[in-house]
Amino acid sequence: MKSIFAAAAVLSAAALGSPAVAQDRGAVVVGQTEAVVTVVKLDRKARSVTFQGPKGNQVTMIVPKEAQNLDQVKVGSLFNVKYVEAVAVAMQRGGGKPAVSADRQVRLAPKGGNPGGVMVTTTTITASVVAISYADREVALKGPKGNVRAFRVADDVQGFKDVKVGDMLGVVYAEALALDMVPEPGPKAKPSPK
Repeated sequence: MKSIFAAAAVLSAAALGSPAVAQDRGAVVVGQTEAVVTVVKLDRKARSVTFQGPKGNQVTMIVPKEAQNLDQVKVGSLFNVKYVEAVAVAMQRGGGKPAVSADRQVRLAPKGGNPGGVMVTTTTITASVVAISYADREVALKGPKGNVRAFRVADDVQGFKDVKVGDMLGVVYAEALALDMVPEPGPKAKPSPK
């Protein structure tokens, strides 16, 4: 699972090099979170699993049809979850049209293996700047469907102070999620008689 961190960064960097986003400045910001979560709800027909984190927050996830070990998951199962997000921001010259594209890579445990897997989604968008905070190094972009999303801009992105509301920016955003079921403890060994 250590490769998940490298995968998100590599995918982000590789996507920045794609010709779809004409760029002259770019950097990658990576944030990572790890926690043990508990399955609190399971719907095998809908292939949905609801996890509860250590702070009580709940998230529902749809399990891909390719996942072959859903039969081993039950309410109360524990999963070690690693979530990595990498945001690469690059300034696009000219008045490109708002656009979005995404690519998803999935690696799942083999049949009979410990339930889990890794999913990396890389999204490339060209969007209009609707708000900017130079002090916090954040920019809010309005995508082609009208949705607004804020992104942190890495300290080493050159020319950030030159970005203005109304500019078009190309953003590559990679998210990686790794799930690995924590094995249930086996029966305790009985002390041997002396």
